[in-house]
Amino acid sequence: MDLRDFEESRNVEDRRAAGASFGRGMSLRSLMFLWPIIRMLLRTKFGWAIITIGALLYFSGFNPLSLLSGGAKSHVENRHSEQTATMIKKVLRSTEVVWSDILRRYGIAYKKPILVLYRGATHSACGGARSQMGPFYCPADQKIYLDLDFFDELARRHNAPGDFAQAYVLAHEIGHHIQNIQGTLAKVQRLQQRFGGQGKQANALQVRVELQADCYSGVWAHYAQKRFRILEPGDINEALNAASAIGDDRLQKEAQGYVVPDAFTHGSSAQRVAWFKRGFLSGDLNSCNTFK
Repeated sequence: MDLRDFEESRNVEDRRAAGASFGRGMSLRSLMFLWPIIRMLLRTKFGWAIITIGALLYFSGFNPLSLLSGGAKSHVENRHSEQTATMIKKVLRSTEVVWSDILRRYGIAYKKPILVLYRGATHSACGGARSQMGPFYCPADQKIYLDLDFFDELARRHNAPGDFAQAYVLAHEIGHHIQNIQGTLAKVQRLQQRFGGQGKQANALQVRVELQADCYSGVWAHYAQKRFRILEPGDINEALNAASAIGDDRLQKEAQGYVVPDAFTHGSSAQRVAWFKRGFLSGDLNSCNTFK
């Protein structure tokens, strides 16, 4: 994927320095380690001032412990290079341009989502965010939460490496933002509540939501290529490989040795590949109606 001359999005909230969290950002081990220091600080007014400043930093999303561990060291030990972070910010910028143009044709103003980069765990308006959950979109705050460790897992565990595989993941989450703007997510949630929020029927609705987001990611790729010529040989295959690698049937087979279609929440590998291809080949939002 060629994004060398592309600018980065400014709609990024980088929380990676906060590290993995206990509760909202501090590990239990760290608290135990700091308690003697905290107890000493509580004896003086200056100490109280230090604790107050630390608390303000903590609740603003910054972990003061990162200063103790050494910022430079944490960057060296970070498995995700700034090159990857820069790339994903450029992909985000391309989605902003493409979707602003597409929605303008429908008379809709595109409100740009915020991409939250974090490591380990953080908080969102939809509840706690942990790396084990994978990337997700929160409609309550219109933010996308992404721990870059997911890309390592995608490459190593699921054998789906490549920068365009990573771009596909982000584009899929942007697809959920488009659904939120369209009101689709709210409608589906109301329907799912009629089924108790879970079970076969609720899952089937969620599959349709996820497949439409795959299709929308294909629409983005169509217009990103048409306008910016970003694709390089093998890029689309990377996206298709990623879509296949994280299909419900394949994940269930790997985890438990058998497949339970009624438990699908994202769609099979074949479905995810098919809907991405449909969006990419057509470039048409109307072709992405998975609810017919």
